[in-house]
Amino acid sequence: MRLSRLLLAASFVCTLSACDSTTGPERWFDATAQGAMSASLSNSGRYAIVGSSDHGGSLWDIRQAERLYDWNHQAGGFSDLIAAGFSPEGEYAVTATTMDLVLWQVSTGEPIWFWSAPGEILDLAVSPNGDFALLGLANHQAVFFDVKQGGIRQTLRHPARVRSVALSADGRFALTGADDYRARFWDLETGDLVSEILLDNIVDSVALSPNAQLAFSSGALSQAVLWDTRNGSLIGSISGNETFFKRRLTHLAARFSDNGDRLLTGTASGSVFLWDTRDGRQLRHWQIQKRDVYGPVSTGIYDVAFDADSTYIAVGSNGIINILR
Repeated sequence: MRLSRLLLAASFVCTLSACDSTTGPERWFDATAQGAMSASLSNSGRYAIVGSSDHGGSLWDIRQAERLYDWNHQAGGFSDLIAAGFSPEGEYAVTATTMDLVLWQVSTGEPIWFWSAPGEILDLAVSPNGDFALLGLANHQAVFFDVKQGGIRQTLRHPARVRSVALSADGRFALTGADDYRARFWDLETGDLVSEILLDNIVDSVALSPNAQLAFSSGALSQAVLWDTRNGSLIGSISGNETFFKRRLTHLAARFSDNGDRLLTGTASGSVFLWDTRDGRQLRHWQIQKRDVYGPVSTGIYDVAFDADSTYIAVGSNGIINILR
């Protein structure tokens, strides 16, 4: 590792006393009264898909705090959505149960196509214009599935369940996280494995910078790292709370800013962190809204997003959408 990378990696260790000042949301609202099974935010932070146990799937306008459409896979019934995603420009969305998926038009709320999945779905990401969905499957595969025409464009084989997936902004490259403790970076045009990195637990969360040169990968109660996809080299580790001892965190959600110089992460304990990817500094730390003021924080972060005017969005497993500043 070159000296510049060693210095950058060292700077990623951030102590609570030096850089942590926790705040709550500027405002928040309920998207479901009984908690959420899943949630996904559009890249702009304008819309949210929430999979609820009490009313199935729904599309929300975050700026208006308004539910726009009910998105269920069967008429007259509620669907258990376990994953969802928006296309980068926000025109299309895909929702998934464990065994089927639907492509939706965001502007009209209308379904476009319904498909049976090629395996049990664990996670998904959507390509530009809603043409493809990258599906992380329990059958040890990630597949690049054509959600407009049907069929599999590319199959990425793994030795374990594929728990988390991400796509580059142009849909050319994929990042996968599997239960064999490895995150892998792929070229979807050729199906070739370009680079990979080994963590010390199952990979819960992955994210790609828009230009696909920077990756985030996080293991359960374990490492959360930034790495260079071009060669698999480690840039640095982030944790977020290390006052007197190293604290293991589970990062469930992550997203890079459009230019890749900022990273938002959300944890299983309800914390949201903003990082500077250039030097590893922790810039902000929020704790999302709890349902019970007097109870412990018992909500994980399902997704995070950048909004305009230095505003950030986070949605938790308690069904509350948080606007952070």
